[in-house]
Amino acid sequence: MVEREPQQPDPVSVDRPSPARLVLLSFLMLFVELGLIRWSGAYVVYLSFFTNFVLLASFLGVGIGFLRARSRSDLFRLFPGLLATLVLFLAVFPVQGGRVAGRLQFVGGFGWPALPKWLSLGIVFVLAFLIMAAIAQGVARVFVRFTPLEAYRWDILGSILGIAAFSVLSFLHASPFVWGVIAAAIVGAVGAGRRAMQLVPLAVAVIVLGVLSFAPDTVWSPYYRVTTRAGVDDGTVSINVNGRPHQRIMPLALMEETQDHRFGPYRHAPASPLTDVLIIGAGSGNDVTIALAQGAERIDAVEIDPLLYRLGRDRHPDHPYQDPRVTVHVEDGRSFLHDTDRRYDLVLYAIPDSLTVLAGQSSLRLESYLLTREAMREVRDHLKPNGVISMYHYYLPVVVDRYADALTRVFGDPPCLELAAGSGPRPRTVLTASMRPGDLVCDERWSRPAELPAPVTDDHPFAYLVGYGIPGFYLVTLLAIVLGSLVAVRVSAGPFGQMSPYVDLFFMGAAFLLLETSNVVRFALLFGTTWFVNALVFAGILVSVSLAIEVARRVRSRHPGRLYLPLFGAVVLAWAVPPESLLALDFVPRFVAAILLGFTPVFIANLVFADRFREVAASGLAFGTNLLGAIVGGVLEYGALVVGYRALLIVVAILYAAAFITGRTYLVGPPPNPVIASEGARS
Repeated sequence: MVEREPQQPDPVSVDRPSPARLVLLSFLMLFVELGLIRWSGAYVVYLSFFTNFVLLASFLGVGIGFLRARSRSDLFRLFPGLLATLVLFLAVFPVQGGRVAGRLQFVGGFGWPALPKWLSLGIVFVLAFLIMAAIAQGVARVFVRFTPLEAYRWDILGSILGIAAFSVLSFLHASPFVWGVIAAAIVGAVGAGRRAMQLVPLAVAVIVLGVLSFAPDTVWSPYYRVTTRAGVDDGTVSINVNGRPHQRIMPLALMEETQDHRFGPYRHAPASPLTDVLIIGAGSGNDVTIALAQGAERIDAVEIDPLLYRLGRDRHPDHPYQDPRVTVHVEDGRSFLHDTDRRYDLVLYAIPDSLTVLAGQSSLRLESYLLTREAMREVRDHLKPNGVISMYHYYLPVVVDRYADALTRVFGDPPCLELAAGSGPRPRTVLTASMRPGDLVCDERWSRPAELPAPVTDDHPFAYLVGYGIPGFYLVTLLAIVLGSLVAVRVSAGPFGQMSPYVDLFFMGAAFLLLETSNVVRFALLFGTTWFVNALVFAGILVSVSLAIEVARRVRSRHPGRLYLPLFGAVVLAWAVPPESLLALDFVPRFVAAILLGFTPVFIANLVFADRFREVAASGLAFGTNLLGAIVGGVLEYGALVVGYRALLIVVAILYAAAFITGRTYLVGPPPNPVIASEGARS
């Protein structure tokens, strides 16, 4: 490595803007992206089935915005109006509902029929795309006035601050009204919201966000929009999350009359005293109430959402969380199992169904790692010699068979099976297995069907997916996104040929998105699917990127192609060490190993990118091309439904190999002349 003199600013620049402006705009871009993902998912139930839909729209918008960095038309001035349009659309045309008599039934706002799935998702995608394109062009116009690496440096700093701010707001349970006020303040700070035509829609957006945020019985957790409705003189409280029925607080007497399946685990379990009980998915406290009534001497109640726990603490008529026998743990259930040495008489999975996904970058739900085959082994290791595991839910038959098969493989005998009329094709199901199968009291045990569905594993944690494949509607949607992206790029940014010098950056963008997804999944398994772990992963990735930029600014490789060697080595090592193999480690060595395996390839990949990016002739065009590659990476992420998450690292290696091959001119030849090349950039 040798020292490099600083590159001169873009010759097109007339004056050098303040770095603070670029930091603020980059902050706004990431902050709004995170807000769009949370906000739209809270009001359109369809998005719970399309995990990275808004993320793909955001990447497309940001890519288009950077490709139009030198366009004379100012998209950024349209941002307030576009934001107000999306906020009003979601306020007037939400899609809420859930299963009624076993069928998915959705309703719109004001009791209207719900918009068709294709129309609702299409409008959300287009508006999210336009919003992010407008912000991104504002970022890009400042971005191109710096040298490429300096611009990238300030952009990443703004992104780090954006995710930090959003994480703090999540911790504080801040509502979207606060998000809107912050976004509006930044627009004003950069001087883009002083005209009446911009101030009015900004005010409309903030007011509507305020009306919805402070609606009666509406609160926001780090995961959900939560609405509650108290029953009439029966002590019940209905809890909806993101527009779907989720839980119902009920007194013990009412559960004894109407919720017989909740008592199934105690009918199946041996008659020994319940000294230690673990409840995963404790929620608002119903199952804690039952365990206390059954004589449990000590209960560990694990609930991932702090707001659901607080609702149970404050509003449950039997006050289970105030009982001194109960210890509450607000964290991920699988993570709790990793870090406790306690053994239990009963481990109960009490409908741990989150109805939401972990993040835009993966298909994981909050409970994905709770009921895999490997998770069942962890539960077994935390049971006493006569301990029992039990789970109940409204399971589809294919899910019953998957979970029952996992219990059979882990405990050696088929579990107790109790079925009762439930929700259409989803009967009330109780499955119970024991360290001593002969001790169980069962009227019926699960019997293996002729065709057994594929098991749910840590690498393929998709319980509701039949077989290994991508459902047809997903394929159609993803194809529409790809084709729509091609049309949007051609119409908005001109001929594809202008991006040909940066094809290698396109492949880097696709690879990096999958690398990011791999880290989200790895850390979720090792440390839990909580919002806090997720935020730390994104922050860690951005910090790794920032460190790579600082190294690249100070030193430069004489042979850029050689940087690919350690990159391939780091990716291969991350693939060779299965994440589940680290679960046996104590917290500190597990954390160190996860950082080294996860962030080393991120750091090296960004050394490669930064070394390449420093010499680009048109930084906006190059960065936009890279971001459009991320769309391809987001589409390829669905390949995990077929091959599992670990195999995505093989795809990462292939994509970086494609970047190496298509970037050979840069790797072996002199850097391009920025003056000559910039004259060919699109205006």
